[in-house]
Amino acid sequence: MSEPNTQTNTAGTSSSFVTFSLAEETYAIDVLQVQEVLKITEIAPVPGVPDYILGIINLRGDVVTVIDARRRMGLPPRAPDDASRIVIIDIDNQNVGILVDAVAEVVQIDADSVDPAPAVGNDQSSRFILGVTSTEEGLTILISLEKLLSDDEWELVRSVG
Repeated sequence: MSEPNTQTNTAGTSSSFVTFSLAEETYAIDVLQVQEVLKITEIAPVPGVPDYILGIINLRGDVVTVIDARRRMGLPPRAPDDASRIVIIDIDNQNVGILVDAVAEVVQIDADSVDPAPAVGNDQSSRFILGVTSTEEGLTILISLEKLLSDDEWELVRSVG
């Protein structure tokens, strides 16, 4: 799969990202891949799938697979609450939902402010990181949706949804 078109490797450019929280940390994904943000809705479980696949939802007649971002990234599970959201993203012309703790805002991030992914944390979560940027509120971790849905997992998601 190709990397998102964020232009983070070109000096002097900036891109828009949607920020969200997971386990008290701030993460960001390329706004061009976000289709919409939904409040929690009923998720129908699908038997025999990995624990990070919560199930499927009906989105205006389309079946969309929903992934728990916490479980996928090796973070401790948490029950959804009023702030939880399902971020509908587009990967290879297919919609996928990602459950996050809360969605914050759309921000501009300058390519010059992005540092390479640190070699810390567990391998499960660090392999999804594109880079890190520092803001007045703290660190924001840029996530690669393509890495989050590596080829094996992506084929499984396609077969579910």
